[in-house]
Amino acid sequence: MDFRALCVKLVMSVIILLCAHDQKIDAASLHILPNRLQFFEYEAVTFYCEGVDYCEVVHKVKGKIKTCPNTKKTTPTGSSCTITNVYLDDSGAYWYETEGGIRSNSINISVTAGSVILESPAVPVMEGEAVTLSCRKKLTPSDFMADFYKYGVHISNTSTGNMTIHKVSKSDEGYYKCSILGVGESPESWLSVRETMTDPSSQPSCHIYLILRTVFTIMMVALLLVLVGLLHSGKIRATNPNLSSIP
Repeated sequence: MDFRALCVKLVMSVIILLCAHDQKIDAASLHILPNRLQFFEYEAVTFYCEGVDYCEVVHKVKGKIKTCPNTKKTTPTGSSCTITNVYLDDSGAYWYETEGGIRSNSINISVTAGSVILESPAVPVMEGEAVTLSCRKKLTPSDFMADFYKYGVHISNTSTGNMTIHKVSKSDEGYYKCSILGVGESPESWLSVRETMTDPSSQPSCHIYLILRTVFTIMMVALLLVLVGLLHSGKIRATNPNLSSIP
């Protein structure tokens, strides 16, 4: 094969591999169903791993979830696995890891043995969107009076058990909980709000870093190929004893 053609082919391969790696990182996204952070004990939770063929979910303390190999399913956008009954010690942070070492975002769920939970989104809400927080009684879906708190301060009382923020902003981010008179109080959950255009992959600094990394890698590969080519063509004779006599 012509040496220049080989150089071009290798450089293009490096570019393709780098782009594919970045796309995989961007695609590594974890979602759960139901889309909330709090669960009653013995409820089921399904983890959806976007962008991968095999969902291997990891718990921060327990490590890899043992039920995933038995409950895994292929989805149109990736794969999933389910914990059919969650227990108190299943509370904590979850993420997934691929066979290639790619790690997704993490989701921190809370499992309670109490009678009240707060249903709030498990993933960040985009700024400007509407978000509804729901106070839920165990095995009782009907409407009821509920009080909502942010950082322990009372902010709302509703007769439906729901509180809606119609245009969420970064200032709405924080710890929320709810209570139902005569029933109990939920644990606290963090409501995360993502500012518009704050996705790290969309930031100019991130793009500059990726460009510089790609250029640097290409330059190193090109330099290596040039050196190999020079040695191959005989222009560098490192072992020639007469090298020093060349004018």
